Amino acid sequence: MNPENAQTIALQALAWIVASDEHCPLFLGSTGGSVADLRDRVGDPDFLASVLEFITMDDGWVMAFCDSKGLAYDQPLRARYALPGAEQVHWT
Repeated sequence: MNPENAQTIALQALAWIVASDEHCPLFLGSTGGSVADLRDRVGDPDFLASVLEFITMDDGWVMAFCDSKGLAYDQPLRARYALPGAEQVHWT
């Protein structure tokens, strides 16, 4: 997946989060951000990566998001790996 496609998926994920009365407060609380921060950082690849990290914390969220957008369930994680910071993940 290329970074442009990854950013598109991240923007879709952000819209899904913001539209949810359940997920938006959780996302804002976990990032320490505000609604103004969402608007200000919408074009920041690092921020978009954090959106995808949030969604991929819960399989149910991944499934609900992907079902709402017609995406395969592996797309949010693939998109995350195409954005900055994924190279810092160490599983050992």
